[in-house]
Amino acid sequence: MTHSTSLTFTNPILEQRADPWVYRHTDGYYYFSASVPAYDLIEIRRAKTLEQLREATPVVAWRKPANRANIWAPEIHYIDGKWYIYYAAARTTETNDGLFDHRMYVLENESANPLEGTWVEKGQIRTKWETFALDATTFEHKGIRYLVWAQKDPDIVGNSNLYIAQMENPWTLRGEQVMIATPEYDWEIIGFKVNEGAAVLHRNGRLFISYSASATDYNYCMGLLTADENADLLNPASWTKSPEPVFQTNEENGQYGPGHNSFTVSPDGETDIMVYHARNYKEIEGDPLYDPNRHARAQVVNWKADGTPDFGVPVPDGRG
Repeated sequence: MTHSTSLTFTNPILEQRADPWVYRHTDGYYYFSASVPAYDLIEIRRAKTLEQLREATPVVAWRKPANRANIWAPEIHYIDGKWYIYYAAARTTETNDGLFDHRMYVLENESANPLEGTWVEKGQIRTKWETFALDATTFEHKGIRYLVWAQKDPDIVGNSNLYIAQMENPWTLRGEQVMIATPEYDWEIIGFKVNEGAAVLHRNGRLFISYSASATDYNYCMGLLTADENADLLNPASWTKSPEPVFQTNEENGQYGPGHNSFTVSPDGETDIMVYHARNYKEIEGDPLYDPNRHARAQVVNWKADGTPDFGVPVPDGRG
């Protein structure tokens, strides 16, 4: 991976798309999914460059049924020849609006092109508890597939911690789930005690998991977990949390509450790119969740001499 590059982007790459997820497939396309402002459906789009996603026609993969609400942070993955979308949805009933009673679900599509074919519900990802759970992401390491997600432990004060477990298949966990992060620093507990929105990056002999913390206003920011690539990923002691945020609000550049990122690479595969959301204003009227202007943005990840990522600061709108 290059330590620096001249690659830049015109930000935002997509307006009103929070929790952006980008997957670059072997067909040369970037596949994009994100939370939509109404939180009522999952759309995907594809383009040969990140810039072209702006003009790409979105395809609705799935619309929420009557008993689901607040569809959050869909992630599109390609696993063993099939496409999967991981998403979180609140469970609602006639007597309970349940707007924040989220669980994690999986959709599957056997088509070669996920903009075509049929998305089939594979069901809820069952975890240790029936509690608030969201932001599932998956990765493979040394032939083993893992899930990382955020969940509320009924015995821990706070909103969500980060967990990891092995997977039996793309919608089923295997063995014990292990907590690898809990909100503990001042910058992780502003408004809410939150660790969520994990994304995995494997470089330079290490695994890095970025995540987001605090309320979804200008206090939202990103932290980082690090493990040696040869360590037992199911041992909490293998993961080290950076004591300071690695990416946060930059008033000078007019970028507020950056977070919930994903990682991808340049078309030549040589440069790591972070895709994330942020607002370009600080003050929000009402609940930040219902302010639609978290825009998807992209910028290059640089690398320090010690092999750790340098996310820098959120670049201003316009040319990055």
